[in-house]
Amino acid sequence: MHAIVLFWGLILLQGSVLSNPLDRQRSDFLMAERLIAERNDQALLNLSAGLQDYPLYPYLEFQWLENNLHRTDKVLAFLSAYKETRYAGLLKPKWLAFLANHERWLEFIQNYEAIGNSALECQFYWAIYQTGNKQQALNNAKRLWVSDISQPKECDSLFSVLVTSSIFTPDLIWQRFELALNKDRLAVTEYLRRLMNKRDQNFADIWLQVHRNPALISNSGFVIRNDHQTGRIFAHGIDRLAGSNLDLAIYLWDKSKGYFSIDQQTLQQLERRLALAMGFNKNKNAYNRLNQLVTVDEEVREWKVRAALLEQNWQHVSDALTGLKFEEREEPRWQYWLARSLNETGKILQAQTVYNKLAADRSFYGFLAADTINRPYQSLNKPVLVAKDELEALAGNSDFKEVQEFRWLNREREAQQQWWFAVKKLPKARLMAAAKLAQQWRWDQVAIITLVKADYWDDLALRFPLNYLIQVQNNAYRQDLEPAIIFGLIRQESMLDENAQSPVGAKGLMQLMPKTGKQIARELNEQWQSENSLFNPDINIKYGSYYYKQLLDRFNGHFALATAAYNAGPRRVINWMPIDKSVPADIWVETIPFKETRKYVTSVLSYAMIYQQRLQRNTFKIKNLMLDVLPR
Repeated sequence: MHAIVLFWGLILLQGSVLSNPLDRQRSDFLMAERLIAERNDQALLNLSAGLQDYPLYPYLEFQWLENNLHRTDKVLAFLSAYKETRYAGLLKPKWLAFLANHERWLEFIQNYEAIGNSALECQFYWAIYQTGNKQQALNNAKRLWVSDISQPKECDSLFSVLVTSSIFTPDLIWQRFELALNKDRLAVTEYLRRLMNKRDQNFADIWLQVHRNPALISNSGFVIRNDHQTGRIFAHGIDRLAGSNLDLAIYLWDKSKGYFSIDQQTLQQLERRLALAMGFNKNKNAYNRLNQLVTVDEEVREWKVRAALLEQNWQHVSDALTGLKFEEREEPRWQYWLARSLNETGKILQAQTVYNKLAADRSFYGFLAADTINRPYQSLNKPVLVAKDELEALAGNSDFKEVQEFRWLNREREAQQQWWFAVKKLPKARLMAAAKLAQQWRWDQVAIITLVKADYWDDLALRFPLNYLIQVQNNAYRQDLEPAIIFGLIRQESMLDENAQSPVGAKGLMQLMPKTGKQIARELNEQWQSENSLFNPDINIKYGSYYYKQLLDRFNGHFALATAAYNAGPRRVINWMPIDKSVPADIWVETIPFKETRKYVTSVLSYAMIYQQRLQRNTFKIKNLMLDVLPR
């Protein structure tokens, strides 16, 4: 659609008098791209003379050089002239790969710099090997070898000399074998198995059998030999089994770990794995298990609090909170639970003090605290103030002029990449101006993220836009929902970007999967158009609101459960519900096993409160959305 609009725009443009020089340059730029694709260098040279002051001229040169990497003089001139641009960083890896493919090793070494590109790194050490420094190359090949992933084909030559060298040992094969197995990279393990001798292959086959069927370690004849390798297979089996049968994994581990040779690091890692899994599975003994760990980190400290909350043992909650580091304990989440534990253990005045301080925080936990002590929500709104000339100066910066041109060309991906390259160079003080510029351009998602990078939170109009208000209000009325709830979902799902698309294929403002959209169309007796129809705000908000209302009905009007189900799916939410007795909703939310879903629920519900303020409504509070969670 965008391409058609652009095409007819150009026809009209070319058919009229192009009095604006920028319009002429835009037309010529698109023609120049065609000439590059056709490799018509002479026509391109004639046309590009008038484009040298056009914002996207460096991009045009970059595109030409991609097809002419053999022109070393031109490449080096470009890298020097445009070293501050995004395109220098894009061109150099392509040129280095060209040099490597043509075995121009000295040039490659002279121009190489580490940029986190595995293929180029392998080629660099291969160049080192080819030019005589073989030991340095092999030492680094050994380091690159020990990886849990398949390395790019550019590493093949380097690895081929490594595996025939004197520094290559069976232990290196086993190190990589175990790393790959832990990440379930079975193709890598099969490749490694072929490098082993017959005896080790038999051992690897046993390890792979346990990987595929970890319950095999429960067989009485499992012990092959009491050595380090067998201990690692047993530990691997326990780790895998914990994902499918946690109770059996714990039983076998506690019963048999003393029979095997297991190093202390692996021992502690598995103890941590099992203790955390007990917390995730809401096991009643999770707190005691977590409390026995020798080595703790932030995740363990936090799950000790959650495990204590699952017990509703407020003394344990208090003890676990004391175990947090000072900066962790100061977070709104843990301040809320500190106040709750103080209140539950009879320290009412101390609890009130904490609640009062926390109620000033504009967050899920701040809103809960405000409701607890019947205080109004914090509604501070301090818009970012940027002088007009500052915005104009920023928009006139070459990096941002390129962004505008990419947007004019409807090249959203390039525009965003250029934007993030540009703002990365800005001092923090100017990031707020950049956020306001994006807001002025009606680029809401980019504006929101840029303001986050500026670490500024009080411009509510920028952070919580009211775009699509009519569609939201109409569908809220149709589904008997509060508009603020729908806005909260949209804000969390897409930051109001109607073209948002997730890696798994969810689309549009409310991030609907095509399968879900198709089902909803059927239920509404509407003709399903296509997956891309979900990028239409009218359709997306209609279907997303309908789906959320279905979830709300399914979970008996419980907003926290319905919101969790919108993110993680209703089946998981049912599994997370209590079995024998009801649980306070704040505890249920805090003990959701998935970190992503925990954050999702707290964000959506807190955003709904903020959108209520933006809409100048005051029909519900967060406590109305947090009813006790009844047994399934």
